[in-house]
Amino acid sequence: MTMRVISVLGSSPGVGKSTLCRALAEWLSGTGASVDHFEEEDILRRAAFRPVAEEFDGGAGSVRPATLVACTRAYVAESLAQGRDYLLTDALLPFIPSLVAWGHPEETLRRVIAELDRVVAPAEIVLVYLRDDPEKALRRAIDREGSAWGDWYVAKLAAAPGTRAVHDLASAAAHLRAEAELTRRLLAESPWPVLTLDAGTLGARETQARARQYLTDLLMLPGCPAA
Repeated sequence: MTMRVISVLGSSPGVGKSTLCRALAEWLSGTGASVDHFEEEDILRRAAFRPVAEEFDGGAGSVRPATLVACTRAYVAESLAQGRDYLLTDALLPFIPSLVAWGHPEETLRRVIAELDRVVAPAEIVLVYLRDDPEKALRRAIDREGSAWGDWYVAKLAAAPGTRAVHDLASAAAHLRAEAELTRRLLAESPWPVLTLDAGTLGARETQARARQYLTDLLMLPGCPAA
């Protein structure tokens, strides 16, 4: 069986990507498959990504694209050696928000996508992308996490070289709309299958059901539980 890297992405915080990622990991584990659930914070905790954490904390406040690619290669190689069937990753590949925040141009992002496709072989990448109006999604995230989180998020964007125009929630939402359009273009050009779901109109259960059905059909999974 070919190992698959299933990356769950979102157009902004608050769209439900972490909830969906957890649900898909549990569902695939329920089939008897070997699944590694890579949470968003794991990029600073996993051994394969230690160079990312060290480079980011080393004072530059950013990470070189080559480091992201090399660490992804190490993570996939480690997982292949462990006999994993699926890697369920929350907001990992293809690193578009981070690369944009660090000021990299669109052409660099295209090169990173091409490099990632090369270094993960023989594993295959599948993307599930959740989208919603960024302002509405940010409001949901603030309702969930509290106003201090909103201040932190705006400050994080404002401090990064590629997103310094952000100074409040309205400008954060404007940035996320532009980033979502860039993501749409890049994913459409990528060699990877992409399922796009409208988180603004679908509830969590419907989103999960559609993602499960898509993956069942794409990966030809017989007898998967409905969950």
